[in-house]
Parts: sequence; C-alpha cells; structure tokens
Amino acid sequence: MEELFEKMAEALIAGKQDEVKKLSQDALDKGIAAKQILDKGLLAGMDVVGKRFKAGDMFIPEVLLCARCMHGAMDILKPLLSESDAAGAGTYVIGTVEGDLHDIGKNLVSMMLQGAGFKVVDLGTNITAAQFVDAVKTHKPKIIGMSALLTTTMPKMEQTIAALKEAGIRDQVKIMAGGAPVTQDFVDKIGADAYGANAASAVDKAKELVAYTSV
Repeated sequence: MEELFEKMAEALIAGKQDEVKKLSQDALDKGIAAKQILDKGLLAGMDVVGKRFKAGDMFIPEVLLCARCMHGAMDILKPLLSESDAAGAGTYVIGTVEGDLHDIGKNLVSMMLQGAGFKVVDLGTNITAAQFVDAVKTHKPKIIGMSALLTTTMPKMEQTIAALKEAGIRDQVKIMAGGAPVTQDFVDKIGADAYGANAASAVDKAKELVAYTSV
C-alpha cells in the first residue's frame, strides 16, 4: 500500500496526469479509502512540489502541471469524499481586488492551496469589498486572501478590511494579502493577518493560520 502511495506522489511530482489518475483508480479498486489516497498520495506529492517551488527547484509551469494532476485525480475521489474530508484544512476564499484584472498569481495560489488540502472558493478578479463580505457570510471561510498587482488597487485591500469590520465579521476570519507591489509593511499597516510573498510562502502562511485558529 505504501508503495502505491509513493508511486502516486512520484507521478504527481513528475506531472504525469494519466498515471496519477490511473493509480488513484487502482487504489480505489483495491479498497483503499479516498481520504487515505488524498492524504498519503496526492497531498504528500503536492507537499514536495510546494517545497521544491519555494526552494527554486521547480518553476511555475511545472507547478501548474502538478496541480492539474491533482485536479484530475480529485475528479475521481471527490464523489467518495465527505465535504470535511475534501477540505481538511478548511475553506479559503480568494480574489483579486476591485479594479485589478490580474489573476496568474492568484490562480497559482489557488491551485497550491487546493493541493495543501484547502477548499478554495475563487471569486475571480475585480472583486469589490462588498463581494468579499458576502463571500465570508456565505462560505464561512477560515481565511480570505486578497491579491493585487497594481499599486493603484492596493487601497482596496484596506477598504475590504474596513467593510468586514463594519459588517461585524472581521474577527471571524483571518486575512491574507499578496501580489507583486504588496509588502509586509503594507499588510501590517492595513491590519491584515499575514503576507504571502509568493505562492509557496502564501500556502505556508495559510497552514500556520489554520493551525493557530484551531488551537
């Protein structure tokens, strides 16, 4: 069984989508629980991918390929996973702030968060403060992530936090912010909880926030 999980993780790291799907199906056919396949095969592989990306040993196209492998296998496993199993780390709402249509970085973070076991609700781009507030009320996430690539849209992050406070739900959720012009100083200034310097560190921060909130 362990050998099958290792093969699955290795295939995922190598970006072999068909092989990952086949091994996932083989594992199910052998009576292995979908949750075990997710944890010991797929998430174990994505964990390695995240570490290699952070270390500079893997690059964005390779990470996206690995994430597609993960998605392909999840199509098979999802019907067999309970809602809590499928999103073991909790729900993460993410979006690019109002006035900004950039989404490559956001999409990469989304994929890697899913690879780390989060249920990701991707709101897309050009998301208003009111839309973030509605998403928190609807999805009750543990974390929301705001992305901006334009310095002119960065103030929308502060406006979103103000809107969450006004709605009385700021304390119900952890807030992360990231994007090329965003800095730790800016994140501290607007009162967010964490800064994601890049996709890999954003995922690490998200894991830390979830561990902190569940204590």
